[in-house]
Amino acid sequence: MTLAGIGQAAAGERRVSGEWSAEADCVLHLGDCRELLAEMPDGAARLVVTSPPYNIGKPYERAQTIEEYVEAQAEVIEACARVLDERGSLCWQTGNYVRRSEIIPLDALLFPIFHGLGLKMRNRIVWHFEHGLHCSKRLSGRYETISWFSKSDDYVFNLDPIRVPQKYPNKRYFKGPRAGQLSGNPLGKNPGDVWIFPNVKHNHVEKTEHPCQYPVELVERLVLSLTDPGDLVLDPYMGVASTAVAAVRHGRRAAGAEIDAEFHRIGAERVEAEWAGQLRTRPMDRPVYEPPAAVDRAGRSSGDYDRGQRVLEGSQAGSAEGDGGEVVRGECCYQAVEGVRSSWRAPERS
Repeated sequence: MTLAGIGQAAAGERRVSGEWSAEADCVLHLGDCRELLAEMPDGAARLVVTSPPYNIGKPYERAQTIEEYVEAQAEVIEACARVLDERGSLCWQTGNYVRRSEIIPLDALLFPIFHGLGLKMRNRIVWHFEHGLHCSKRLSGRYETISWFSKSDDYVFNLDPIRVPQKYPNKRYFKGPRAGQLSGNPLGKNPGDVWIFPNVKHNHVEKTEHPCQYPVELVERLVLSLTDPGDLVLDPYMGVASTAVAAVRHGRRAAGAEIDAEFHRIGAERVEAEWAGQLRTRPMDRPVYEPPAAVDRAGRSSGDYDRGQRVLEGSQAGSAEGDGGEVVRGECCYQAVEGVRSSWRAPERS
């Protein structure tokens, strides 16, 4: 029996359910999210992460005035705050409501609701991507936001699992008591509050029939940093279960609701494929774009420059420690690096 089956079924050792169950590893409710939320006890979820409808006329949306939309969102947000654990976080991913070429940022519109419930904003994360509609009367929109709120000042936050590579991983202190030591965290740096992930368009490996699907890697970063293994991750507007995929991938439990039967079916199949190790997603640590290496007139690539730069940084650190030989090697390296830098040219095209 699949996850999309009626009632509760066993998927190997995993417990799955179509209705709320505190014992289930994954709850995928077919129906209104308010039905699922009403069944959940206070403080059940460590993380709520979702992307609600934007009220822009998608097939699964009901036409509403902006005032009606905010009122409906307030009802769901209040219910999500109730089921949120005291050390939990809520992440609401939104874009802009567009009306006659005028944009209304939904995160700004909804902020008073979160604030009025006593939730504390920790970050307004900007999600930047390169592809989307091309505008003719304003700049093309290439970002959306994730509003991250915590329920209290004592909230789960694990930075190490989401660190990204340092720009200069071998950079060292030049002087002072820590001269020669690495100046950055060897595990990587804080990713900051501007995240660059490709959006899920037609050529994306994760693309399904859903028109507004967010990438699994975006949710993975939230799951890893804001929950611990075994915690429950809730998505009231589940879509095709990208949130559930990210949660079960990293040993968390998942719960979500979806009103569209076809999206619910696809989401259930994706979770099953993830458990089976068969779901294809874009890896979290893959660069968005890797340009071809430039080549100089001597046949040296930009990679040679990067390696020379790292040696130079190490040589400078060595000279600070009093190794006179490093000064000579550092100067030679500097000349080599500058030679590559000044003689780069684009690769020849055939």
